[in-house]
Amino acid sequence: MNLLFVLHLVSLNLILFSFFLILPLIVSILFQEKPFYTFLKVWILTLWIGILGYFLTKKAKKEDIGRREAFLVVTLTWIVVAFFGSLTYLWSGVLKSFTDAYFEAMSGFTTTGSSVFTQVENLPSSILFWRALTQWIGGLGIVVFVLAILPWLGSGGMQLFKAEVPEITPDKLKPRIIDTAKLLWKIYIGITIFLVLAYLISGMSLFDAICHTFTTISTGGFSTKNESIGHFKKPWLEYVVCLGMLMGGTNFTIYYYIIKKDFSKLKKNTELRVYLLLIISFIILNTLFLKFFHALNWEKAFRVSGFQIISIITTTGYGTEDYLQWPYVSQVLLLFSMFFGGMIGSTAGGIKMVRIILVFKYLYKELYQLLHPKAVISIKLNGNVVSESILGSIWGFIFLLNLVAFIATLILASTGLDPLTAFSTVATTLNNVGPAFGEAGPTGNFSFIHPLGKWTLILCMLIGRLEYYTVILLFFPAFWKK
Repeated sequence: MNLLFVLHLVSLNLILFSFFLILPLIVSILFQEKPFYTFLKVWILTLWIGILGYFLTKKAKKEDIGRREAFLVVTLTWIVVAFFGSLTYLWSGVLKSFTDAYFEAMSGFTTTGSSVFTQVENLPSSILFWRALTQWIGGLGIVVFVLAILPWLGSGGMQLFKAEVPEITPDKLKPRIIDTAKLLWKIYIGITIFLVLAYLISGMSLFDAICHTFTTISTGGFSTKNESIGHFKKPWLEYVVCLGMLMGGTNFTIYYYIIKKDFSKLKKNTELRVYLLLIISFIILNTLFLKFFHALNWEKAFRVSGFQIISIITTTGYGTEDYLQWPYVSQVLLLFSMFFGGMIGSTAGGIKMVRIILVFKYLYKELYQLLHPKAVISIKLNGNVVSESILGSIWGFIFLLNLVAFIATLILASTGLDPLTAFSTVATTLNNVGPAFGEAGPTGNFSFIHPLGKWTLILCMLIGRLEYYTVILLFFPAFWKK
């Protein structure tokens, strides 16, 4: 493995990332806030370290990026970027411990949305903007942004793309992966502009509209208000936010086909149909629960059910209601929904709909062949046969999910958390959702968790965001052998 070249690429990523720090710097100037000096120092330090690392490793042998190098570059980039992002919280004094600062930063960049802040409305506007921006950066991916502006990476760009976006079959919308990355960012920015205008029309201030747009399209869920979207008390706004969350959880290739007016691809897309059907079914089901077991009127039961189901399934994590006050059957439905996630190629976390579809298709095939042993059945998705290697990777993914969840829950429980809080905090961080149950519910936060628990959850966020294989492979001795 060419470690020097890996560090060279990580340093380059850090240089490019440092320029995002200029934006909260400008916001602090506009609001005349003290964090101006913090952002200035962090920006200079990040840029200087990036440039220093870049020139110290400049003599590294430039070669094609293999899988191992790609996994290491992507993982190190996320770890390093979260470190420098955490300095903004630590040096500004809004958080006192490095553990809390790193937790908040990793939660932002991985678009998890779990927070250690108890009163976000007391934070400076520049810090609120930075929290939202970290989720917008992490939504599409730090390395995908780098790929969009560095054409010289060549064929190695595909390896980096797969390492950061390890979907089952990442779509190359253009012949070159660099052009695909550029197209994805154009779509991402286009939806961002659309949502800012929609939120402004719905009654948000410009600042709140920008911040909430960043955390909606990225399905991150950080809010500028303690009560999240529930603060605004505007039913119409809640419906608009639902649309935004659905857009964030939808495969971005869908928008490309809409732009190209290739609607035949939409009709054939099984995952899109299941994604929408599952959400609609869960909304109807929970509406009935709230109507008959919680005595809400039909409109409110439908609205709050729709908002919370979409928020959890798309792994956004916004809230309008304290769902811990809902009937237990509704809480179980929400906890179960944490694991679904949105579509592949979206900013959502979770298992992803396409994996769930293929698991059910595989189970159907096995049951059918028990009745008809001589039958030859191939599993198809959108009319294409799915290979055994893809099915194997799905079962491996689900096994790793359960294994990591089990180990992490044991660690959280060992710190003194009750079983529900321990399991739900692990589930929400692994799936990059945000709010949990128990003490870490929608009206609570993660500040009370023991430092060991917080570092465990930080690792869960990273593993979940990079979809297990990219991070876990680094713990295998064979990964480091020639």
